[in-house]
Amino acid sequence: MGKSNKKLWYKEPAEEWNEALPIGNGRLGGMVFGQVSNEKIQLNEDSIWYGGPRDRINPDALSNLSTIRNLLSEGKLKESEELAKLCFSGIPKSQRHYEPLGEISMDFNDVNGYTDYYRELDLQTAVVKSTFLSNNIKYQREVFMSYPDQVMVMRLSASEENSITFKASLDRGNCRNLDTTEQISNDSVIMRGETGGKDGIAFSCALKAVAENGEVKTLGNRICVTNASAVTIFLTAATTYRFQEPEKQCLKSLADAEEKGYEDLKEDHIKDYQALFNRVEMELSDKNQIKSVLPTNERLALLQHGKADIDLINTYFHFGRYLMISSSRPNSLPATLQGIWNDRMLPPWDSKYTININAQMNYWPAESCNLSECHLPLLKHIDKMRESGRITAKKMYNCRGFTAHHNTDIWGDTAPQDIYLPASYWPLGAAWLCLHLWDHYEYTSDIEFLKQAYDIMKEAALFFVDFLVENKDGLMITTPSVSPENTYLLPNGEKGNLCEAPSMDSQIIYNLFTNCISASELLEIDKEFREHLLQLKSKLPQIKVGKYGQIQEWLEDYEEAEPGHRHISHLFALHPSNQISPITTPILAKAAETTLKRRLEHGGGHTGWSRAWIINMWARLHKSEDAYDNLMELLKISTLPNLFDNHPPFQIDGNFGGTAAIAEMIVQSHSKEINLLPSLPNAWKDGYVKGLKARGGYELEIKWENHQIKYVNIYASQTGVCRVRINSNLKASINNQILTKVEDDLFEFYAEDNKTYELTLEK
Repeated sequence: MGKSNKKLWYKEPAEEWNEALPIGNGRLGGMVFGQVSNEKIQLNEDSIWYGGPRDRINPDALSNLSTIRNLLSEGKLKESEELAKLCFSGIPKSQRHYEPLGEISMDFNDVNGYTDYYRELDLQTAVVKSTFLSNNIKYQREVFMSYPDQVMVMRLSASEENSITFKASLDRGNCRNLDTTEQISNDSVIMRGETGGKDGIAFSCALKAVAENGEVKTLGNRICVTNASAVTIFLTAATTYRFQEPEKQCLKSLADAEEKGYEDLKEDHIKDYQALFNRVEMELSDKNQIKSVLPTNERLALLQHGKADIDLINTYFHFGRYLMISSSRPNSLPATLQGIWNDRMLPPWDSKYTININAQMNYWPAESCNLSECHLPLLKHIDKMRESGRITAKKMYNCRGFTAHHNTDIWGDTAPQDIYLPASYWPLGAAWLCLHLWDHYEYTSDIEFLKQAYDIMKEAALFFVDFLVENKDGLMITTPSVSPENTYLLPNGEKGNLCEAPSMDSQIIYNLFTNCISASELLEIDKEFREHLLQLKSKLPQIKVGKYGQIQEWLEDYEEAEPGHRHISHLFALHPSNQISPITTPILAKAAETTLKRRLEHGGGHTGWSRAWIINMWARLHKSEDAYDNLMELLKISTLPNLFDNHPPFQIDGNFGGTAAIAEMIVQSHSKEINLLPSLPNAWKDGYVKGLKARGGYELEIKWENHQIKYVNIYASQTGVCRVRINSNLKASINNQILTKVEDDLFEFYAEDNKTYELTLEK
């Protein structure tokens, strides 16, 4: 396994935030600039959000629900939309927003001029390092964010003794929500503040420097280090979201870290990180390895000018897994629109959870890339949303169960966000999120988890048992709703958003009901409820093909105001769901292909996350070259110098969606079978992966040469029939026994738990 694809590296410091390198442990995050004389690390803590929980539900929602429904069914579009804006919008219109913690500034006034600069993020160790020469002295700085010890650790060293001198401080810029930054000992300072708003979150952030030789003292709000040979800096933060006394928690974490010492902290950090990161290996062979000697930003620039660089795809894939481990760990909050890395007091889209695609996309690689633990913060947050979601369901719609609209925040707010007709009045957010609960079960086969998750899934389904309305054609439909975040045109040219039964709604509900039915059968419970869902499911609108041969986005075959729109909601059935497949529903698959082509012909894929979704969908259609071409476009158009995804601005969902798509091109398992190399492009002639997961609790190792599988090792975590699809004319054997052929390209064998099976192909 080559190490060249496990590093991001550069020949110069970061000049701006989008060039800095991210570190994180789920709860704490940092953006390391690597500047020589004025180093800066921008800081985040995942629970620093403005304000506390609120009830934002519009008191006039329920009393006007039937009027809005009647207006829609009568075709009085504008009246229904104006009434919805008045009566359905949350009061106030916005949920809470995420904020940065602050930043460390370090002034190295004695370092003037430098040569031989090098900066890297080592994905193998989750350590950021910079080195340079100044006055014939080699300086090195290392930074990492420890999950086991919940501290950021920075190590400064030099080739000559007594040559490190600097001043360090903590600050929040011009933010008014900062009480004080002051010294608490001769080697430590602390920053205290709160995020403002009613019941705002209070926080503390502490910084400590321990020097070898030289002198350390605090002056004003700065730590001053003079003539040290080496320095270890510790930083931690805590908030009242988790701790009654955050300052006390900070001081304990710093004392524990100092006692443990740099070497042990680093060793435990790497051991903990690698326990997750090393589960998966991937190397797409690239004969043009010369590019690995170039810095990451130069390689990206060459790619943007049409030069091939397969090895950069390896790096991008590993970077996506790194970001997942760094921004979502057990006991952290879920990854936001920006993971945990945000430098603005009022960030784009509040840097919260947009749940009509973006938060879900963040977690697409969690299971397939063998990071189930990293999925847990999202799954836990869904449970948290139930309390608010029940109130929203009852007060807005007089329904049982729980619901959410297209955004949520740290408190699990479920009332509509914004007054934005294309998105705000869409009650499917919780339903889509609950599909992740079933996904986690399918990959892990954890029946104890499913027992707990079933109640949450059932509550989400129960909302639609009450919310669905029978229309004149006998179909059970959602109303009012929207197709996120698109606009349709009526024959008279009038633009509309609010509608009855957009295709995505029916597809999500079909998926949710299917999962609840399967779970209740597995758990042998709730037979009566299961049968009710079966009955309702049969009355949901079916997926339809429209006049252009496309999948229809609305119940009526409307024209689109923006044919190249970034959202492709009506292809939810293709991905992430499994209702459309080129194998089982070829007519619908062809219509999905037409849909994607129409979007792209009209300028679709212009945002990073949308392009990432498109790659996943091409992979599901087994269109390997289309998937590959769009992956190239993601890297060329929507990737920043530090490999962050560019919406623009930075949004992390494109990174996670892109990572999931690469895995999807190599292994698919959504159709109760393991499909090997379903969308392998010509450029990936030779390759190797180990550790990717498939549904059913299987773990895979695959080696291929010249587009042909050499061998596959399948580890089974449970006993049962394993089905494998291999697109090959060669004879397939498992542990030297000929595989049972089910149909062309599809084989099966009986697998026992905790056993590994070797699949080989021969003439």
